[in-house]
Amino acid sequence: MQVGLVGWRGMVGSVLMQRMSAEKDFDKINPTFFSTSQVGQSVVPLDGAEAVLRDANSLNQLSGMDVIISCQGGAYTKQVHGPLRESGWSGYWIDAASTLRMSPDSVIVLDPINGGDIDAALSIGKKDFIGGNCTTSLMALAMHGLFREGLVEWVSTMTYQAASGAGAQNMRELILQMGSIYDAAQSELSSSTGKILDIDALVLDRMRAQEFPTEHFGAPLAGSLIPWIDSDLGNGQSKEEWKAQAETNKILCREESPIAIEGICVRVGTMRCHSQALTIKLNQNLSEDHILDK
Repeated sequence: MQVGLVGWRGMVGSVLMQRMSAEKDFDKINPTFFSTSQVGQSVVPLDGAEAVLRDANSLNQLSGMDVIISCQGGAYTKQVHGPLRESGWSGYWIDAASTLRMSPDSVIVLDPINGGDIDAALSIGKKDFIGGNCTTSLMALAMHGLFREGLVEWVSTMTYQAASGAGAQNMRELILQMGSIYDAAQSELSSSTGKILDIDALVLDRMRAQEFPTEHFGAPLAGSLIPWIDSDLGNGQSKEEWKAQAETNKILCREESPIAIEGICVRVGTMRCHSQALTIKLNQNLSEDHILDK
């Protein structure tokens, strides 16, 4: 099986490569590594296996793949997926980006919950299989038993999401912000007589400075937080907040009778660790033990 990998050196792609290598998935496929920026260069993506990077924007080269796994991001999917399908390519497209999640032709993959739906989609010829939003997937996994039993009336979710959710460049920017803050306060920190309010003032001045690195986040994250993730939907919700209800109900095949899910998504200054708190309204009075058993 010819499998093309796009975006395999980013944050999500790097973790995927590690897991595929650990599971020995590469022993079962013929991988081809694509790039949008370094076409023709030789790389060693796996131990001892040199490869020449193919052109991720070439429909001709992509069309030779039985499966394409993309971790390149939504802009790439928008640019390539449609034209590739229109060219007649009928392979399997597996994607981490959100672009195709809500398409009627796609399946959001969360195997412990909707493995049967994935098998059914394969049997009727569906070819687009998309990973779900990170905190949506975590919530759905944690609450699957309650959802399965039809016990949930609504959910309020509060997520605190790491820099990794925004990608490798944002993780780098967080480290740059941390370094810049330290540089600003270093002399006072080194002094045993340094006053904490003076240190705080130096930190705030640096965070407000024109040269403070905010190209990717648009605001300081180190020493702060950003209570808004993704685009404004114009109704008081961010797109990240909207995903919880939209994607969960699609995963559960509840689009015609959706479970109400609302909340707030906050970007916090951690590298990779997301956290989440849930307030759940059940439609029955149940004991704590009964709920935990689900």
